Amino acid sequence: MIGIGAGDDAGAYALGDGRALVQTVDIFTPIVDSPAEWGRIAAANALSDIYAMGAEPLTALQYLGWPRDKLPLSAASEVTEGGMEAMAEAGCTVVGGHSIASPEPAFGFAVTGLVAEDRLISNAGARVGDALVLTKPLGIGIVTTALKRGKCPPGLAAEAVGLMTSLNREAGAALSEHGATAATDVTGFGLLGHLREMLEASGVGAEIVYEQVPVLDGALELLEAGMWAGGSQRNLESVLPLVSTELGDEAVAILADAQTSGGLLAALAPAGVDGYLRSAPGAVVVGSIVAGPGIRVR
Repeated sequence: MIGIGAGDDAGAYALGDGRALVQTVDIFTPIVDSPAEWGRIAAANALSDIYAMGAEPLTALQYLGWPRDKLPLSAASEVTEGGMEAMAEAGCTVVGGHSIASPEPAFGFAVTGLVAEDRLISNAGARVGDALVLTKPLGIGIVTTALKRGKCPPGLAAEAVGLMTSLNREAGAALSEHGATAATDVTGFGLLGHLREMLEASGVGAEIVYEQVPVLDGALELLEAGMWAGGSQRNLESVLPLVSTELGDEAVAILADAQTSGGLLAALAPAGVDGYLRSAPGAVVVGSIVAGPGIRVR
């Protein structure tokens, strides 16, 4: 149903009985100092691909790459325990996995979910007049960059970790219930990058209202202080040709910030917006789907 060429969050395979398997894989290197928190973040990040398709995760396979001559195996145990805890919270059974010796630590999951075919949400169905809703604030990439450089206030770091370890479970379950026409999770390409994929797949454009976009308190100050990752800069350069705005590059920069385990971005028919906002914790309307190509930020 959905394969490699679709540019979607996960693949979907029809079982022939009205149900579809939804499958994804996500692996990355540490972004926080705590091994257990890294494990939880990795699990939540992988699960978000399943939730963005409107599916319920069933099983997962765990992957661990570990530099045994550099880091203690006790830390590896903490990583896997953190991941298992998040999977248990999601009701997802970890059925196995694989580990290798690696010069750099890496951890993640391949996750399989299940959804009724008529409730499957892709990124290709957005329609003119739909509202755009985001379920977590931006700024996570800025905060993790500051963490790596030892320049992040502890309170802000704790808030960002709380966001990254929180599941998009309720936000995903509410998609089909409230008329979502398209959805994606906001991760490495930033809000604008993942929105672009949705718009190109759907053949529409979008308008973002800058003041309505939720941002972690303190993230903009860190951005002004130079806490800006190379991946976010590449996001910005990639999407700028498609963006029109009179607000300046700084406004667009936060919208291109590379997220880890960010929120869901959903296009919703107007009649379903209020219900979705009640069902999805933290959800905020940030713009709308419009005719024509490109992204306007006002």
